[in-house]
This record gives sequence, structure tokens and C-alpha cells, in this order.
Amino acid sequence: MELRFLGAAGSVTGSCHLLKVGDKTLLLDCGQIQGSRLDEELNRVPLPVGHVDAVVLSHAHIDHSGRLPLLHKQGFSGPIYTHRATCDLAAIMLRDAAHLQEKDAEWQNRKRQRKGLASIEPLYNGDDARAVLAHFVPLEYDAPQQILPGVEITLRNAGHILGAAIVELALTEHGKTFRLVFSGDLGYAAAPLMEPPTVVKHADLVLMESTYGNRNHRPFDATLQELRSIIRGAADGGGNILIPAFAVGRTQDLLYLLAEHYEEWGLDRWQVYLDSPMAIETTELYWRHRDLQRPFRSERRPLLANAIASQSTEDSMRINAIESGAIVIAGSGMCNGGRILHHLKHNLWRPECHVIMIGFQAQGTLGRRLVDGAERVRLWQETIRVAARIHTVGGLSAHADQAGLIAWYGAFQGAPPVCLVHGESAAQLTLASQLRSSYGAQVRIPARGDVLALDA
Repeated sequence: MELRFLGAAGSVTGSCHLLKVGDKTLLLDCGQIQGSRLDEELNRVPLPVGHVDAVVLSHAHIDHSGRLPLLHKQGFSGPIYTHRATCDLAAIMLRDAAHLQEKDAEWQNRKRQRKGLASIEPLYNGDDARAVLAHFVPLEYDAPQQILPGVEITLRNAGHILGAAIVELALTEHGKTFRLVFSGDLGYAAAPLMEPPTVVKHADLVLMESTYGNRNHRPFDATLQELRSIIRGAADGGGNILIPAFAVGRTQDLLYLLAEHYEEWGLDRWQVYLDSPMAIETTELYWRHRDLQRPFRSERRPLLANAIASQSTEDSMRINAIESGAIVIAGSGMCNGGRILHHLKHNLWRPECHVIMIGFQAQGTLGRRLVDGAERVRLWQETIRVAARIHTVGGLSAHADQAGLIAWYGAFQGAPPVCLVHGESAAQLTLASQLRSSYGAQVRIPARGDVLALDA
């Protein structure tokens, strides 16, 4: 029985872990590597997995699901177990990811053709995405399921995005059972829509994310006051507010908050635009699965009640003509693609405009460069001066902060050994130190390719 770390080991993206139990092989997540173009080229390297009998997917984010079409192209034809809401959400996200891959390959091939170079194929296409989606098997929370001989899984609510799961695995070999708990991505307990992460008490090993292992979010009330201050303060400036937002999770939280605080934040002076077809479709999906979100058990107002949904390219282009009074929510959340780039081109150089960053910005992305204070950025071979005010509002994160991670681990009985994944080095080292000092935990920070014997 062994665990091999294939992704999100020493980094945040590309979550992928190979588990061998007896003669069966299981993947926990199969995520895409994101970041710089050099980082993303690693996705073209075939997954070193051999035959895989099944996949368990913690949630639909592309850094956890995005290489599933590639796995299918390599010959995988087994089941992919995940929560029922993740089945629906992954259909949206993988279809969109395939479209982006096709568009990127088309753009690169135009450049390569001018240089006399051979064309490249997209990482995967829409047919590949649709083919792998046929293998998804929907599960409910808190319902144990034997998926392979000697492998039983139970999904618990991770509180991160719609359908996100903590994966409990009971692994039986030679008559002995080993309990592995994979956190997936844990949510922030104060998040507007999702339930707090489920407390788990028993494990022989914890495989835990560490995205914010070295920092705590601002108190949620302070975050609300900060958003209020930015929006009300920008109202007299004569500009627009741009909010790069992940289409899944962050956008829905933001729409809910804008509706809840409409009068207090002076939103009657603004027009909110949701300029992302995927975010629009996802928001409608959130509404269909509102039984999984705490405010909507009594709330009857749809999430899109106070925003104009901008579906077409023409709709998006019309927003670019607006010089003042627009709050534009658009992807991608790290500014490494999507419609937000066009809005940045039209607004970033204007000192009366504002950009509110509400999500994690990975190394190598445009969003990270803006957060780090870049004075100029490149967009479509054009240098743009950064004169707009850049605000970083961390309290809307869909990830647990350091205190949340420590508290979640602290609920386990007996301080089981823990492997930290899905985090940058500084975050992992700090969290490891805190877990050791607080609980005497045995903490390991695996590198990509490391192998851990689970029956040792």
C-alpha cells in the first residue's frame, strides 16, 4: 500500500496523488498545472500512472480536475467518483477548459505558421472533455461507498465550493485497515454561502492542503467594511471597478454580498455586470443546488437578481465603452485569460479606476504581478501603465486560512501524521511548524514524485 505524490507537491496547482492498494490503483484528483506558460507546458508530459482503476475527484476546480481528459486520452476508462454537484460543475468547467485549450492552440499556431514552425494540437478538445464526463459517478455526502476491493470512500462537505469534498478512505490490505483522509481544498468557515468544513476525527494519515498555511484572513466583518469603503469611495471618482473573479465560488459569494448590502454600499450608483458566460451558467447551477448552501434554505432571491448577465462578445465589448459607474465581474480570477484582460486594457491605465483582487494569485500570473505592485504590464504585445488603484481583499477566499487549517487538523484524535500539499514552500514550512508546536504532529512536506509506504 503506497501513496505517490504527482502534483500540487511543493506547489498549489496540479493536484494529483496516486494510491496503490493491493493490485488496484486509484487517483486522488487529476488537476491541471496552472501559472506561467512554462509551468503549463508540463501538462503535456504524459501522466506517469500506468493503469488506473478509478479516480476520486475532490471538486471541480481545474487545478484538481483539468487533466482528466488527458488521462482518458491515455487510455483510462474507469469510473470517476465525486459529489453529485461536482458532476454538474465539472461539466461546465471541463468544457470551458477545452475551449480555452483550443483557442490557445489556434493563437499559437498562427504565430508558428508565420515562423515556419509545425502546428501544435490543443492539450485536449471538447470531444475529449465530453468523453471523460461520461465516466463520472455521482455520490452524496456522508454515504460510504466501496469503489474497489479494499477501498471504501466517504465524502464529507469541505465547504470550499459547490460539491467540494473531503475524502475519507478506508484502505484494507491483508486484513488490516488504514484510514487516509484527503482534505481536498478546505473552505473558510465565515464564507457567505458554503457550510464550514466537516470535522473529521479519525485518520492514520492526513493529506492536507496548505494554500494559506502562513497567513490568516482578515475578520469577515472587516472584509465587508473594506469592500464598502472601496465601493463608496470610488463612486465619486468617475471611473469603473474591475473585479477579476473565479467563475466558481468567488463570483457567487460576491453576487450574494452585493445583493445583501445593496443600500449600505451605495450600489444604486453602480451597475453590476457579470461578464462571464461560464460564471453565469455556474451561478444558475449554484441556484439549482441551493440545498447545499446555508443562506438559500430560506432565501428565495436568485443570485443574479441585481446584475446584468453579459453573455455575448458584443455585450462584453459594449461594457468597454462605459467610462464610469460600472462594476465588472469577469474571469479569469488570476487575470491569465478571459474577458477581464480586455477590461484591464481599457481601464488599468486610468487613475480613477479600481481593481479589486479577491482571490489567490499564483506565481507567474498577471494577477500576481498586479498584487505585487507592477508599474507596467504586457497585454497583447502592448505595454499598459498601471495607474488604477489595486486593492487586495483577502477575506473572501474560498480557502481556509492558517487558523482554519490548524483548527480542522486539531479535531483529529491522536494527532495523526500529516503530509502537506497544495501550497507554496513558505506557506507549508510555516504551517508545518505550527502543527508541530501545537500538536506535536509528525509533518512531511512531499516533493513531486515522492513515494510514501502507508503500511510502514
